[in-house]
Amino acid sequence: MAGKIVVALGGNALQKQGEASAHAQQDVADETARQLVPLILAGYQLVIVHGNGPQVGNIVLHEEAINTPEVPTFPLDTCVAMSQGAIGFWLQQALIDEFSRRQMKSVASTVVTQMVVDANDPAFSNPTKPIGVFYQTEAEA
Repeated sequence: MAGKIVVALGGNALQKQGEASAHAQQDVADETARQLVPLILAGYQLVIVHGNGPQVGNIVLHEEAINTPEVPTFPLDTCVAMSQGAIGFWLQQALIDEFSRRQMKSVASTVVTQMVVDANDPAFSNPTKPIGVFYQTEAEA
C-alpha cells in the first residue's frame, strides 16, 4: 500500500460556472472519479472531503421559494446535511461506476459529518464564508 491521501474539493470545484443542475454536477463528479482512480490503482487509499457553499446555497434558495405553512423551510443545518449527502452520493456513485468500468474490486462510502463549535467564537461576528449565489447588482437579487 502506497499510503493515504486526503483529497479536498471545494464546492465551486464540483460545478462548472453557470451549470448548477444535479446532472451537470454529476458530470463533474464523473470526471473527478476518472482523475482519482489512477491514485487508487497506484496503491493509495483516498479520503475525499468537499465543500458545499454553492450547493447548500441553492438548496436554501429552493427552500425559501417554497416556504408555506404547509411546506415550511428546513433549517440551515439540515440544508447543509442535504448538500453533503447529495455531493457524497454523486462522488460515491461516480467512483463505483469507474471501478466497475475498470473491473476493480474497490468500494466507496459516504459519511455525513457534523462539527461542534463554540457559540461564543468571535469569528461568528465576522463571517467570511458565504453560501449561495453571488449577484453583480442589487437588481439581480
